[in-house]
Amino acid sequence: MNYTLKNFLNQLLIGNMSVDDSDDLIPVITTDPDEEMLPEDMPDELPLLAVRNTVLFPGVVLPITVSRKKSVRLVRKAHKGDKIIGVVAQRNTNSDDPSAEDLYSIGTMAKILKMLVLPDGNTTIIIQGQSRFQIDEVTQEDPYLSAKVSYCKDTFPNKKSKEVKALVHSLKDAAAKMLKLNPEIPQEAQVALDNIDSPSFLTHFLSSNLNVDVAQKQKLLEVNDGVERGTQLLEIMLREIQLLELKQEIHTKVHTDIDQQQRDYFLRQQIKVLQDELGQEGPDQEIERFRERALKKKWPEQVAKHFNKEIERLARLNPQAAEYPVAVNYLEFLLDLPWNETTKDNFNLKRTKKILDADHYGLEKVKERIIEYLAVLKLKNDMKAPILCLYGPPGVGKTSLGRSIATALGRKYVRMSLGGVRDEAEIRGHRRTYVGAMPGKIISQIKKVGSSNPVIILDEIDKLASDFRGDPSSALLEVLDPEQNHTFMDNYLDVEYDLSKVLFIATANSLDTIQPALRDRMEIIELTGYTLEEKTEIAKRHLVPKQVSEHGLEEVDVKMSRATIQKIIDDYTRESGVRSLERKIGQVVRNTAKQKAMEEKYTPSIKPEDVVKILGPETFDKEIYQDIDTAGVVTGLAWTSVGGDILFIESILSKGKGKLTLSGQLGDVMKESAMTAISYLKAHAELLDIDYRLFDQYDLHIHFPEGAVPKDGPSAGIAIFTSIASVFTQRKVKSRLAMTGEITLRGKVLPVGGIKEKILAAKRAGITDVILCQKNRKDITEIPEQYIKGLQIHYVDRVDEVVQIALLKQKVKHPLKLVVTENGKSEE
Repeated sequence: MNYTLKNFLNQLLIGNMSVDDSDDLIPVITTDPDEEMLPEDMPDELPLLAVRNTVLFPGVVLPITVSRKKSVRLVRKAHKGDKIIGVVAQRNTNSDDPSAEDLYSIGTMAKILKMLVLPDGNTTIIIQGQSRFQIDEVTQEDPYLSAKVSYCKDTFPNKKSKEVKALVHSLKDAAAKMLKLNPEIPQEAQVALDNIDSPSFLTHFLSSNLNVDVAQKQKLLEVNDGVERGTQLLEIMLREIQLLELKQEIHTKVHTDIDQQQRDYFLRQQIKVLQDELGQEGPDQEIERFRERALKKKWPEQVAKHFNKEIERLARLNPQAAEYPVAVNYLEFLLDLPWNETTKDNFNLKRTKKILDADHYGLEKVKERIIEYLAVLKLKNDMKAPILCLYGPPGVGKTSLGRSIATALGRKYVRMSLGGVRDEAEIRGHRRTYVGAMPGKIISQIKKVGSSNPVIILDEIDKLASDFRGDPSSALLEVLDPEQNHTFMDNYLDVEYDLSKVLFIATANSLDTIQPALRDRMEIIELTGYTLEEKTEIAKRHLVPKQVSEHGLEEVDVKMSRATIQKIIDDYTRESGVRSLERKIGQVVRNTAKQKAMEEKYTPSIKPEDVVKILGPETFDKEIYQDIDTAGVVTGLAWTSVGGDILFIESILSKGKGKLTLSGQLGDVMKESAMTAISYLKAHAELLDIDYRLFDQYDLHIHFPEGAVPKDGPSAGIAIFTSIASVFTQRKVKSRLAMTGEITLRGKVLPVGGIKEKILAAKRAGITDVILCQKNRKDITEIPEQYIKGLQIHYVDRVDEVVQIALLKQKVKHPLKLVVTENGKSEE
């Protein structure tokens, strides 16, 4: 408890302090404590009571309330014993369980005069400082702190010298000035000060009651030389006197400078109070409040003029009119908007990178692009930059990336879900002429967060729709154009609002449904799906700990190995993101939670075979390379929305008239790729020693297994060509080889997309050789080296090179004998 000079001097007037209903009185002014206690009565070891926000000086009586368990145990034990404790101030006032390092090394030995247990359970002790000590060695920390100490002696001379007498008089004069400058302290306190004879106690007493922080008081306590302590105390008191004189001067000046305007203000306030008492608060008070708030707003001059015009209009309106509450709501909205109120940006890009890395594993290119984007904003100090659009499949972390950017910048975060929004007024607001008119979502959210420069996530911007109520995506054209949004006009607001300070980040799953003009205003950053390795790391670092915590378990209750997590990923989820993976992990964790809650015996370590027991049979089958010694079977590489996969292509010949059959639920583009491959093979049959008459005498059937799964795209072109070349020549396809690339009628091989996912799928399936277009070499350089280790990649420009790599000279084990007859009928 920190007593001010006023508190304690008031007690000096009565000379004692009553602590309970008994007749025991505790004198506040005492003799020098160093003279009261003999050296043999001073223990070498003291229990230490740590106190906050106060410093105890020798001779001073203070009440202290103790509530910490250690402190209560210490006080109760000391009160039953010799009632001697050591009182030490805390360096760190925030620590609830201070250690020896949290305490100052100099304290005061104290004697407990009284102990009271209050109704709220806290214990209050009244103590008196005895002698200063220094902590030499901490001997125990439980059940409370205790230490060996050595006592410090004041060095005031026994006989008062002229210097000491002058110092004492100066201290008493300074205290008297402080009493005079503070009218709240009774003047009789001067008599009490005059009764203090001991220079040592005078300095201790005045030091204890100074209105300064703990560090300054502790500094005075640690001074051994009494004259030096008194000199430092006098300097502090003189500074306090100067502050009090300055305050008094300002107070006097203010009172003498009241002008007519201020008198009118006070009179109006009195009228307001009277109206409140009578229950007659009128519209004038409401309008006056609006004007007072407007004076504090730092808004543009144009807005200030508009506000004044609207408030004059409100003053002319009848409070009973239907328009009155509408006008009041509008003015309140204008006042609540943060016109020029912004949060300070934290452009520490190293810190930003750490936050992005901690929140998101992988996505290195995306995070690097975000850092570049923020670096430009830092250098330009201008938000006129392209709007970011994070584009990718569901569950890859687009929305959470936006939240991380807001956290890194130290800005307010707003998420606006645009999925299913069909009304243009959701963006621009309604005009105030309509009943129930409201501002648009953007202005409303800015008002809600109270900042003009938040990070606004426009979630699912590709899900915007349009109908008879307008086209919201067209309304966003102005919002997301850095050249226009500094003068954004909301229909409800009816004045321009500057959106150029807002950092807009859009998210989308597909770009096809975003109108071209809106897409042109955004910089597209593509987020690809996570690889198996990345999903495993995300699960280990984030998903498993999150699910364990959410299901009320401890970290030691659930242990999942990498093999277990990969089992769940491969056999129970097939997605680009990690949402389904998180749900499956939650299902596994719930099984452990159930066993623990029912007090059943369980094993924290979950093995891959345990996953099958918990989740049931595998949902998906992982494609593994099959070494089939049959002509016409080739392994292709496919990209799907849930990652890469291998794709088998099978071709077979049968006697007929050159009919072509394609099966496997193929899209138009894939059918066209098959037609292109066949046309090129027919045109260059002699290069593979194929009799051109075979094309008319045998039917060709090309099949893509897993017929229920739709397939499309041009990337299977060279794989289809290799398959039909193999079946017509009966040559063996190279073992553990996969390929992807588009074919043209000129025999050129063109690049395709999704290379990263396809390469990882090939490695998982046991492929050792991959054929790619030469122009896809740049995509391989972006894949971490550990993901392509063990793969031999062949880069080609033409179909001829594909044939040389993929088709071996030897025939398959049981080749089909193709015979051409002159009459047009084929024979095997």
